[in-house]
Amino acid sequence: METIRILMFPWLGYGHITPYLELAKKLTTRNFIIYLCSTPANLCCIKQKISEKYAHSIQLVSLHLPTLPGLPPHLHTTNGLPLDLMPTLKEAFDMAEPEFANILSAIKPDLLIYDFLQPWAPLAASVQNIPAVEFITSSSTMTSFMFHYFKKPGVEFPFTKIYFRDYESKFLDKLLSCASNPEEKDRASEGVARSCKIVLIKGSRIIEGKYIDYVSELVGKKFVTVGSLVQELGPDDEDFKITEWLNKKEKKSTVFVSFGSEYFLSNEEIEEIAHGLELSNTNFIWVLRFPKGEERKLEETLPKGFLERVGERGLVVEGWAPQLKILGHDNIGGFLSHCGWNSVLESMHFGIPIIAVPMHLDQPIIARFVEDIGVGVEVVRDSKGQLHKERLAEVIKQVVMEKSGEFVRIKAVEMKVKISEKGDQEIDEVVAELVDVCTSSSSS
Repeated sequence: METIRILMFPWLGYGHITPYLELAKKLTTRNFIIYLCSTPANLCCIKQKISEKYAHSIQLVSLHLPTLPGLPPHLHTTNGLPLDLMPTLKEAFDMAEPEFANILSAIKPDLLIYDFLQPWAPLAASVQNIPAVEFITSSSTMTSFMFHYFKKPGVEFPFTKIYFRDYESKFLDKLLSCASNPEEKDRASEGVARSCKIVLIKGSRIIEGKYIDYVSELVGKKFVTVGSLVQELGPDDEDFKITEWLNKKEKKSTVFVSFGSEYFLSNEEIEEIAHGLELSNTNFIWVLRFPKGEERKLEETLPKGFLERVGERGLVVEGWAPQLKILGHDNIGGFLSHCGWNSVLESMHFGIPIIAVPMHLDQPIIARFVEDIGVGVEVVRDSKGQLHKERLAEVIKQVVMEKSGEFVRIKAVEMKVKISEKGDQEIDEVVAELVDVCTSSSSS
């Protein structure tokens, strides 16, 4: 096979860029050269994740967005971005279309792989006779749920265990408003429609087979899974304090608590989670994040006396922790997670049961999916959507320690084995499909 040159163009969130980078690594072992395009604010961090063995086959390409009021270049990323600036970032991103067209012209790749938020990218590629394929980093469950409402408004989703609860109606309303808003609906639909022959999606057929089949039927295009794309582990010296602390705990005795890089807990949520962890009497590592420019001291943020009361039972880390190394440690027995898709796949990769606490966007749907396949238990809120410490403590104890949670611990390990046995079969199919797209394009 001749070398194929691909320009990858993910959305500006780490939850999108990381799967693109991991897919890039897989493809470079199969004679692909990858150009990964993002803003300097993202690339400075991504560069650290590209080891020497990929240095010649993965090249980083800077996309410079226009500077809009309140959004200087160092905020051209969703990582730590205050939520009120997200619309401004999306506006600046769309305004960078001419700059992106220039990048395409300079690199002249054989193929563009683009994300769902920029349906203008494949148009820019088609002008230059470059084929384009969309890569969706969300779950097939959520993607099929979304396109169901686009295509069949008013009709109940056929998989009845996947739904929004009453207190999550604001998320459903947002989805439905997109379905009824021609501009928003077209943005999602056109992204898929402009994808050549196939659509790539993160995940595995052994986990989401029926949802993959359903969304393929809905949009009339073949969805091809790329696997879990779990990151490679980094250097051992970057997390010595956490590893040293975790090594002292008993096997499967500790809960890892993290809500991703883009959701910031309210003061009320922090207090309820802290008290829930305290009531559970379980060991825990809690990663607590704040928006850029709004960082606070942990002692002033957590309930008074919390750190003293939990003592050596708990470790609170501000900003960042090596999630994969923690999940892969023998002493981790549960993952208290917001149910972002990357985190869920990482948890399944290591056979860790999930304590599901969805916060917004697609997370409630993924939480229902996690519970449906048996690898997690959701912490259900009250009718007003409030999280309660007593319920949180109950689920933590069930999943990690009690006999009533044995089923979920067993299922999580079984899922780990299934995923491991699958290996790189999905990447082999992806390669064959991408070669076919490039060959067909050059022939035409």
